[in-house]
Amino acid sequence: MRSQFDSPIIVLGARLLTPYIMVFGLYVIFHGHYSPGGGFQGGTLLAAAVLLIRVATGRRVSRLQIQEFATTPLAVIGVIIYFATGFAVMITGGYFLDYGQLPIPGMDPVWLRYTGILIIEVGIGLAVMAILVMIFDNMVKGEDYA
Repeated sequence: MRSQFDSPIIVLGARLLTPYIMVFGLYVIFHGHYSPGGGFQGGTLLAAAVLLIRVATGRRVSRLQIQEFATTPLAVIGVIIYFATGFAVMITGGYFLDYGQLPIPGMDPVWLRYTGILIIEVGIGLAVMAILVMIFDNMVKGEDYA
């Protein structure tokens, strides 16, 4: 008896598209402070790539990507990156998320702002990706999902 996930065309299409979606998601995250995009948009693209494989191949193959138990720690790490950046500025006497006051010695305030925004975007992208994958995993729990 064939499983609903035995279509080689669907699996091949998902496996071919996923790396390009992930690269574009990373581009959106890392280029978000120059152009439209950022952490949320890039995180949703990364989650879409992970979910494409999960929907196309089922639970057996998707366990090789991100395990279900790993989504919560990844989301927490993303939130910690966000708040640690803001808290580090507050410790040095600045306002929360005032990137020009980041405690990185020897950097121009312009580069500090650039670096701070990039760190924030990475944290937001990681948290959004993990939370969207977690929502999908919770929705399909107990379903016929090979």
